[in-house]
Amino acid sequence: MNDATSQPTVAGAAAPSWHALPAQDALARTASSADGLSREEAQQRLAQFGRNVLPAQRSPGWLAIGLRQLRSPLIYVLLAAAVVSFALGDVTDAGFIGIVLLVNSVIGGWQEWRAEQQSQSLQKLLRIRATTLRDGEMADTDAAELVPGDIVALESGQLVPADLRLLSTQGLEIAEAALTGESLAVVKDAAAVSEPDAALADRSNMAYAGSLVARGRGVGVTVATGAGTAIGRLASAMSATRSGQPPLVQRMERFSRTIAAVVLLASGLIGAVGVWVHDDSIAAMFVFAVALAVSAIPEGLPVALTVALAIAARRMALRGAIVRRLPAVEGLGSCTLIASDKTGTLTCNELTARELWLPDEARYTVSGSGYAPTGTIVGAFGEAAATAGNLHHALQVAAACNEADLYRRETSWRWRGDPTDIALLALAEKGGVSREQLLVERPQVNAIPYEPERRYAATWHALDGATWVAVKGAPERVLQMCRSASADRILQAAEDMAQRGLRVLALAGGLTAHPVTPQETPAEPQGLEFVGLIGLIDPLRPEVQDAVRRCAAAGIRVVMVTGDHPTTALAIARDLGIAARPQEVVHGSALQGASPETLELAVERGTVFARVTPEQKLALVDAAQRAGHFVAVTGDGVNDAPALRRANIGVAMGLGGTDVAREASDLVLSDDNFATIVAGVEEGRIAYQNIRNVVYLLTAAGAAEVLTVGLAVVIGLPIPLLPVQLLWLNLVTNGIQDVALAFEHGRGDELDTPPRRPDDPIFDRLMIERALFAGTWMAALGFGAFAVLLRMDMPLEQARNALLLLMVLMQNVDAFNARSETRSAFAIPLRNNRLLVLGVVGALAIHVLALYAPLMQRVLRIEPVAPVGWVALPLMALSLLAVMELHKLWWARRARAACSTMELDLPRR
Repeated sequence: MNDATSQPTVAGAAAPSWHALPAQDALARTASSADGLSREEAQQRLAQFGRNVLPAQRSPGWLAIGLRQLRSPLIYVLLAAAVVSFALGDVTDAGFIGIVLLVNSVIGGWQEWRAEQQSQSLQKLLRIRATTLRDGEMADTDAAELVPGDIVALESGQLVPADLRLLSTQGLEIAEAALTGESLAVVKDAAAVSEPDAALADRSNMAYAGSLVARGRGVGVTVATGAGTAIGRLASAMSATRSGQPPLVQRMERFSRTIAAVVLLASGLIGAVGVWVHDDSIAAMFVFAVALAVSAIPEGLPVALTVALAIAARRMALRGAIVRRLPAVEGLGSCTLIASDKTGTLTCNELTARELWLPDEARYTVSGSGYAPTGTIVGAFGEAAATAGNLHHALQVAAACNEADLYRRETSWRWRGDPTDIALLALAEKGGVSREQLLVERPQVNAIPYEPERRYAATWHALDGATWVAVKGAPERVLQMCRSASADRILQAAEDMAQRGLRVLALAGGLTAHPVTPQETPAEPQGLEFVGLIGLIDPLRPEVQDAVRRCAAAGIRVVMVTGDHPTTALAIARDLGIAARPQEVVHGSALQGASPETLELAVERGTVFARVTPEQKLALVDAAQRAGHFVAVTGDGVNDAPALRRANIGVAMGLGGTDVAREASDLVLSDDNFATIVAGVEEGRIAYQNIRNVVYLLTAAGAAEVLTVGLAVVIGLPIPLLPVQLLWLNLVTNGIQDVALAFEHGRGDELDTPPRRPDDPIFDRLMIERALFAGTWMAALGFGAFAVLLRMDMPLEQARNALLLLMVLMQNVDAFNARSETRSAFAIPLRNNRLLVLGVVGALAIHVLALYAPLMQRVLRIEPVAPVGWVALPLMALSLLAVMELHKLWWARRARAACSTMELDLPRR
């Protein structure tokens, strides 16, 4: 097995076994260099090799989507009815049934196509980024723009964006389970593999697209992209896998099947009564029963719900919350607890060094803000600091133990990397220490990159024949590596800084007698000299305080889960208004080995969890769920992935998060902003309410039709509506109105009520009452009008014609009732849902045109209505609006009475 791919090398020769080539030869074969490609060359290669994307399953075309609408038992029964009608010689009815099938397929296909388009447009927002070296500068690049020859930097938490031949590594380990099945991460290095036919799992100098950087750092040259990668060969099988349906849609499908069974039973009984009592033919009653079932069964409900979820997902994306899995849309409405990171989510993630404390008790204040190194370092009395001695040593450590880039281009400063590292580089520049110059004097030979489990980072540098070590990390962790340091005094100084809301970082450095080579994995440094503390500030995002207040009003608890110092976290929490006392802060050490009961108690009592490890974060999520919470968790790192997966809603950071965190999440914040989560909760509640509105509209209409026809048949009256009329009624009342309700906007008070329970049924008491009230009222009016008209000796065809118009009017009026369960229809501006208005007006216009069109008159057995009918029937239909308004008032009064009773009961409890 060799490493050849379908892509030729830049030189045009057959692709070599990249793992068997020395690093420099790999660079030469890709016509690249240590400085990377130029931007112009990259564009040329992009045109030559194409975009770095995997082969994807083609979206179904219009014809396929249309034919998919015919895969339903109801459709098969309707086809049977058409065949029976044709066999009886009723070609008109058979033809009309065929037209209904065609129109339903077009409408359902359009809805499904729109949902597919919404989904695809959202996926375009989820881009994997890659750090590439072009024109000698590191820059973030869309991974789809990578080309062979690009130099790519890898770091912990990233997905490898293309097949790379590694050029250098620093403790690099990559998880390749998706390709090799190996469960453990594989240690990587840059040395050539001697065996050209080595198995993929044995190619230690290759990083393959789609694999995960478990830890460490590395740099490699791109040798294959897109379909030419190892995973590209598996893409066809992967893209053919269909995604599952959201749980709510599954529940609605089960609900629709239950309703269908009830309606089919009722239709069958009505048909049997017609045959037995009225001596109608079995074939004619079969066609009638089928038409009644098709008209009354809400077969379009699952499609309408999918459209509603897709619309909500699009709205969330416009507000910065990109939905990766549709269940997140419905789930957000149930959220009762948000466990949020601090840095970058609640704060701006623009760290600035504000204070320095040195072991000789010297204190310095740093001016300026942001990443641009504009500002000065001044002493306690405002004097300019002398950038020498201990201060200079501290700034050297801050610049050396660093993985960021900060450089000036023309008149502006540019940066790339971790916010903490950028802030330290800005501080060093303010004190006259340049990382670039420092690395010339002290070349870096090895490093231990920062990982949450370690809580420190270290670099080794060659210095005058010796090795100099620079370390940064949490104060208590760095002190463990230092000799003869006054730990109590240093920790007290760190505590004082943290009390003022500063994030505290400790620095240490020193020479070591043990030489360190680039190839080895260095041990933890020891015997260092403690050189200082740095206090950094990351200000709150301006909109977060209001967002937290809105969460409280919505019945959602917000807790902070951070790896920061407890005092720092409490200072931020005080500004947020989620904590005021130290007793509300839970230290990670208190959670170590805690029992499930203790964890649940901590979740209920604590609002700030500081110095928390990823494992403890996962345990807190489990405890919150056991306590009955529906939990949303934010995360950005590799080790946040388990908690993100375990949470009911995993929320990853789109700007500062790792690829792994995004893959594990249900929701991605494009702006890393906590307020965006709150916006997502609001949109989730709006979506759920719109779904309830759709369910009500369809079930009320179905109940009205079954009751109207059932009453007439049981009492002994003629069949009130013919099969084609029932099908027409279904067409002009449920064609677009149900989907239009999914476009309803919120009222603005969605966050003023507590969250619903996740297991609350959609068909609750309020829904049942509304559907029964509306369905019964429409049935009473319809049956009553039909019976009265017959007693007045109106011809049967004219009575059916009047009833059909009345039912069309009532069900379209009910679409406006359905806009809100508790709010008056008159309080909701029509301009808020123009699609619904257009749908209702269009449906009524089509029916009126049918009344006067000779062809439709023959097909539907209808005719123009007398002038008195155009007065009486609309007034009767509008009475439904009045009835449902009275029900809303009664429900609101009963809800207020219940709240008052609860308030009176509280003191006695």
